[in-house]
Amino acid sequence: MSVKPQFRTYRPAGRGKQVVQYHFHAGQIKALQSEGRTVLVLAGTQGGKTVAGPVWLFNEIRKAGPGDYLAVAPTYPLMQKKMLPEFKKVWQEDLRLGEYVGGAIKEFRIDPAQQVKLLRGTPYEGDTTPSRVLFGHAQDPDSLESMTAKGAWLDEAGQKKFKLGSYEAIQRRLAIHSGRELITTTPYYLGWLKKMLHDRAGEVDPDTGRVSVDMVRFRSIDNPSFPLSVWNKAKRDLPAWKFRLFYEAIFTRPAGMIYDCFNPDRHIIDPIEIPDNWQRFLGVDFGGLHTAAMFYAFNPETKQHYAYAEYFPKEKRTIREHVKAIQAIEPRGFTLAVGGAPSEDQWRYEFAENGLGIDRPRITPVEVGIDYVYATHKRDKLLIFNTLSYYLNEKENYSRKLDDSDQPTEEIEDKNTFHLMDSERYIISEVAELEGEITAVSMRSI
Repeated sequence: MSVKPQFRTYRPAGRGKQVVQYHFHAGQIKALQSEGRTVLVLAGTQGGKTVAGPVWLFNEIRKAGPGDYLAVAPTYPLMQKKMLPEFKKVWQEDLRLGEYVGGAIKEFRIDPAQQVKLLRGTPYEGDTTPSRVLFGHAQDPDSLESMTAKGAWLDEAGQKKFKLGSYEAIQRRLAIHSGRELITTTPYYLGWLKKMLHDRAGEVDPDTGRVSVDMVRFRSIDNPSFPLSVWNKAKRDLPAWKFRLFYEAIFTRPAGMIYDCFNPDRHIIDPIEIPDNWQRFLGVDFGGLHTAAMFYAFNPETKQHYAYAEYFPKEKRTIREHVKAIQAIEPRGFTLAVGGAPSEDQWRYEFAENGLGIDRPRITPVEVGIDYVYATHKRDKLLIFNTLSYYLNEKENYSRKLDDSDQPTEEIEDKNTFHLMDSERYIISEVAELEGEITAVSMRSI
């Protein structure tokens, strides 16, 4: 199916009566016209999502006025390869609004004279500092702090390297001005973007009456220039999950997910009040930069465990600070706290010296521990509060590497980045072993 090309005409600043024309298809136009606080564009590969970003940001600065704006990619190389060339073509070559300046702070500076025309006569407010578009990448959340922005364009935010912490940092930068954001991405995996944005599409903010997340989806073939032969070949040759993700822009569960029995509809719940008589358990993963912990409570009537809190600090802390923060989350203490690899006795000693005893795990093989957690999910014995955003992001991103045939291997992809999954594995396997209900055999046969 082909879509007839459509276009809109935008008048650039400072070029007299000359008109620059951009030809956009229906999906791109819908995104440009959206009034949502967040405009989420899910598009198939080569669907034309990135080329609409610079024009959206151009429209946004005309609405919101002088100030700083953000353009963020998942990684620095991807920003250099894809986002920046598209941006410079529109803002620097076509519209001649100013110039891009590299260096430590990568930014596009709008020429003061052009800004007056760009904003249709609005007086220029920055006598010495021009309005800017600041470029950043999401692998380093700290690089997105210490600035205030009136709007943001996030490209390929669905990639695994676009961290939740970076997205949260961007929200803090937009907060003062209630800035809008455009997100253009392919739905690569079931992570934070699906839970926090995709699943909330269409909701109306009761305070503003504005749609919080307006989602626009278009397939690769909805781009009139996308070859029908390529579409048909991909549909014929690719695994169904991969075609749906990358060409139809539909979230689906990819191959290789470790906890493929995890069902959000059954296993994610609204928070409840934890009764005082329920036992509480703690799993800890030690690390110089990312010490993390998961908190669980046990319902003696249903025999279910509730994941009710997560600990994942965004800055480096001392062991004393870790202990104090964990105890502030759960001041009543724990029936059992387990964590760390067998070789991390020094960590356990230091935690005990600061007031929090943590036992060495008895279940040490990673795969055996995963099997315990898998079985707990499959038996519906583990419920998770929907407020645990970092945990849920890890859970639906925890997967095995795929081989050249898109089949899962034994290797866990980016294993060292899943600190909350390790915290969970330590404590759930220990508790399950003590309860004696699940044995360390192939749990996936249950």
